[in-house]
Parts: sequence; structure tokens; C-alpha cells
Amino acid sequence: MSNEYWKWSVREIAGAIRSRQVSCREVTRSCLERIDAVNPYLNAIVDRFPEDALAGADRADAAIRRGEVPGPLHGVPVTIKINCDYAGRPTTNGVVAFRDLIAANDSPPVSNWKKAGAIVVGRTNVPAFSTRYFTDNDLHGRTLNPWNAGITPGGSSGGAASAVAAGMGTLGHGSDRAGSIRYPAYACGVYGIRPTLGRVPGFNGTATAERPLSSQITAVQGLLARSVGDLRAGLRAMAMRDPRDPWWVPVRDEDFPPEARKPSRVAMLTGLPGAKVAPEVARAVREAGRWLEDSGYRVEEVAPPRLEEAAKLFFALVMTEEASGPQSAIDRFGDEAVRRARAATLTYAPRLDGAGYIEALSRRASILREVTLFLEQYPLLLMPVSWQLPLPIDADQRGEKAVHEMLDAYCPLVGISILGLPSLAVPTGLARGAPVGVQIAAGRFGEELCFAAGEALEARTPIRTPIDPRREAAEHTT
Repeated sequence: MSNEYWKWSVREIAGAIRSRQVSCREVTRSCLERIDAVNPYLNAIVDRFPEDALAGADRADAAIRRGEVPGPLHGVPVTIKINCDYAGRPTTNGVVAFRDLIAANDSPPVSNWKKAGAIVVGRTNVPAFSTRYFTDNDLHGRTLNPWNAGITPGGSSGGAASAVAAGMGTLGHGSDRAGSIRYPAYACGVYGIRPTLGRVPGFNGTATAERPLSSQITAVQGLLARSVGDLRAGLRAMAMRDPRDPWWVPVRDEDFPPEARKPSRVAMLTGLPGAKVAPEVARAVREAGRWLEDSGYRVEEVAPPRLEEAAKLFFALVMTEEASGPQSAIDRFGDEAVRRARAATLTYAPRLDGAGYIEALSRRASILREVTLFLEQYPLLLMPVSWQLPLPIDADQRGEKAVHEMLDAYCPLVGISILGLPSLAVPTGLARGAPVGVQIAAGRFGEELCFAAGEALEARTPIRTPIDPRREAAEHTT
């Protein structure tokens, strides 16, 4: 091990701190130096407070000296997405009008990570209102993909993915409604977990109203990391109870003993009838299927029921709600890019009346039942993150037709979201100068099943992070 602690895993950092081989201040300083070196190029971290981070590290070191039992993330550097409340800092959500919206209290994911001993080293960028798959806004500017400056780092957790891939924090907090963890992880070649609805508590005190129902049943808090092991450690710490979230569900590790994680049947999906699937994407799924077979899994090429219908349902519900509520806030406060993208998105899905909205929610339950029964036969579903490779920057600014094609490609993302199921994004290689990968979905609270399969793929993937974004992006800029 070297003194480049920003390269270390959660286990390495926490273990070295517990054994007093290294101090929390040393680890934090190393990470802050890495941020100084590469963040000016990437613009992934847009709210920095190095003095506070070092002060937190000093308190963590003092706790070790007093003999206190350290938490599972004691001294681990982490980042927080800037749409998540962090006490004393603005929850800007990438919007100029919210630059002074100061949070009074930490959101549950922040609070839980702090209780576990994590050191927050900064907050990461999002698109305005966290509603695009491209991370850019008038307040904080554009975040670059560390592999290739010509393609999106994803959104809305694009800052988190870029920061993790470049070594600016061991763990990155993210949130996922329409793929906002999985797509950035895919684009930046890192690992991202969208937990089951209710697994991780969430709440923002800065919000002026409760979210509409479709967001309540699709949006979750989660994280990104450079390994499956780091995701597992970060999720367990983040998922602790918080009474502010009425959707939270207690899940015990003993509900998934080691024997429940053994290789099982896997349904592999490379595409659907009519879907425009990039050949590199289909190839990545098939290769991942072979890797799982080599690890003892029984992989069969079979489609889950009604996935495309679920994806269309997602957009119909979300767009119906946003047209009457959040859309007005985007019209009033959003930057030009988000307004243009949202206008094209609104034409993608039908607007539901009251009866149609009720019927759509009922249909969601029937789809979830069929998919749940399918997952009884095939506990894991291996499929693309998107039908297409990560897109060029601002691909959603090229008109209605381009946006509709983009949203068609995200069927595997939003089809999982509307059902509230867990899904893990795993990198598998590079294609055309950009990362490519797969997602692994499971039944409700089946995160450990996803992690076990993800580790089998991780052992084979040629992608390794952190990377030097200055070298990689210069070589692959398109």
C-alpha cells in the first residue's frame, strides 16, 4: 500500500484506520489533494469544504484515540449529490434560483453515512432539477466524463460517477428514479446500485411539498463505487432506519444467508422486438452471460414479461404528474437546456386523465406480480443498462425525434424503476472509446443476489478505476 489513499477500498481504509496504521486526516488529505489535481478538469465536485472535511477527520481520529468502536465507514471519504440535503449547505439541485436554499438538517443518507464514520469531502454535480441524462447546468457548469470528454457522464448522478471513477471519494451518494445511478455508472465505468424501494430512507427538509406518487414509488437513494465490495459496505451503512421516511423497510442481513447467494438461474435479455440495440451492447450482455456460466450460474436467453409495457407506463405516470406540478417549476426556474429536453420528453408519453391514471397504477401492480413470479423461476435478470452506448454530450438538445429515440433506448432502466426493484450496474469493458456494461436485477430486497453475481463479473472485467481523466479523456475525445 502507498500513501495514495484515494485509491484504496472501503475495507483497506477502514481496516488501516482501526489498526492505527493510518489516520483519518491522512486519508482525507490524500483525497483532497486528488480533488485539487483532477476536479478542475472534470468539474464533478461543485461544493467543496476542505476545512470542514479535515475537521471531521480530526474528530474521527480523536474518537479512535479515546478507544471508541469505529463505524464501518470510519474515515472513508465520500461525496454527496447536491440534490440531497446537507446541513448548512445549499441544496441547489443545479438550479440558479436555489443557490441559497440552505438545508437545516442532513438527509437520511447523509446522516447514516456520518453515523457510520464517513468523511464527506464534497458534493457532486447534477443537471438542473436532476432531470436530464447529461450533467450540465447554468449554476455549476458541465461535468465531464473522465474516460471521454465527448460523451455524457450520465445523469442525474453524473458528478458522483465522474468523481468516483477519478478517485475523488471512495463512495459516491446518488439517487435513481429513471436510471440516475445506473446510467452514470454505465457511462463512467463504475459500479452503481439502485436499491429496492424502501431499502434506504430518504427525505429532504428543503422540499416545499411531498413528491407526487409516481416519484414516491420509483425514486430511491443509493450509491456508486469502484467495486462491488465497496457498494455492499456503503449500502449497509446507508440503509439504517430513519423515521422521516414512511417507505423505509427493515431488512436483515440474515434474510440472505450465504447459501441464498449461490449461483442460480439467470434470465438473459439482449433486446426486445423492435428495439434498436447497439451490437456492442448485445455483445457485452452475452459476454457477461458467459462469465456467469463460468462461475456456475445457469444462464438462459429469455425475456421477462411486459418490460416494454412497464417502461411506457413509467413515462405516462411521471409525465402526467409533472405536467401539472414540477413542470411549472422547471418552466419558471430551469435553464434553457432542461426546458428544451423536458418539452421534448413531455411529447413522448400520453397524458392520462383521472381514470387513466388510476388504471395505470393498477396495471403496474399486475406487471409487478408477473415479474415477481418470473423472478421466482429466474432469481436474476441480466440485461443492458441501455439499448445504446453512452450518448454524446447534449444528445437531448437535438430535437424531439432524438429525445424520443433516446428514451426508447432507456427501456431497461425505467422498466425496472417503475417496479421498485433493485438493480446493479456493472462495467464489462470499453467500446468506441467509452465504457460499456450490463445491469443485474433481482426481486424485491435481492441486493445481495445482485452483488454476488456482480462480483463474478467484476473478477473478469478489464475495466479498473480510478483512472487519470486528463490522460484518458484527451486520448478519447470525440
